[in-house]
Amino acid sequence: MTAPSVSPDVATRRRPAPVRALWVVVAIAVLTGLMLASIAIGSRSVGWSAILDALGGADDTMDTAAVSLRIPRTLLAVVVGAALALAGGVMQGVTRNPLADPGILGVNTGASLAVVTGIVSFGLASPASFIWVAIGGAGLTALFVYAVGSLGRGGATPLKLALAGAATSAALASLISAFILPRADLSANFQSWQIGGVGGATFATIKLVVPFLAVGFAISLLAARSLNSLALGDELAAGLGERVALTRAVAALGAVLLCGAATAVAGPIGFVGLVVPHVCRLLIGLDHRWLLPFSALIGASLLTAADIAGRIVARPSEVDVGIITAFIGAPFFIHIVRRQKVREL
Repeated sequence: MTAPSVSPDVATRRRPAPVRALWVVVAIAVLTGLMLASIAIGSRSVGWSAILDALGGADDTMDTAAVSLRIPRTLLAVVVGAALALAGGVMQGVTRNPLADPGILGVNTGASLAVVTGIVSFGLASPASFIWVAIGGAGLTALFVYAVGSLGRGGATPLKLALAGAATSAALASLISAFILPRADLSANFQSWQIGGVGGATFATIKLVVPFLAVGFAISLLAARSLNSLALGDELAAGLGERVALTRAVAALGAVLLCGAATAVAGPIGFVGLVVPHVCRLLIGLDHRWLLPFSALIGASLLTAADIAGRIVARPSEVDVGIITAFIGAPFFIHIVRRQKVREL
């Protein structure tokens, strides 16, 4: 008996191509504007002339020096925001779980614990080693949470995965505190890093993390069509020729690379991967071939905007971007749970 001929588009909410293209153009324009605002706004606002001078290589005034510091910070916010949003979209597609997010599932915390363990117990000092260790920690945590969430009747339901992720995240956070508290020489730096932020960005850091993020982006975007098939259900996806287990593993690998690398350089920033894909589905539909790259654009915009807000609300001090995203994401998470009626998840 032949498999039914069902297009993956059946599982996607269609949007006319011109509407999708228009939203992409709008997202690019918004991101460009936010990047310029991020360079100009801070404890010391600067004008266009200083921005142009700094871009030309001059740094002989306080304004141009401020711009020179904000450019890598802005670029890091863009790449980390895009990575976390894309990872969230992939995780939600792989698990068919509306609550999937690198923070809620504990993946970011697992990456953090791996970095802390490496530094405290093994004396790791190389930034490159932080990234590798963070990716390993993120991967192991993702496997553990999925295994725990799959126990019992019904397999890995959204509620069970969310609960397993929350419990795992709390346990790993306690272990992080246990490692850090006895080390007074590390406590201050790690407390700031644990909140999540992009304030210490440098071009060297960006250059180091970009190859890992590029591989994660490529894997995730190449898995987009397969994620459309998975949205139909495992049996139907298999009938369409998808190797379901392999598809899930490859897509999850892309998300883990993105989460681990982003966490290594910016700390465990939460809720970006939860909020952004949900908003993007409302605007551009459920087709992952459009949803994933659009999520990356919106995620970059969200984190850049959060970083700008963090500089404004407490001038001349700053509020770390992880705190801003938590203020945005926590109410959004509650809204999703209420809308989904948790008992039905």
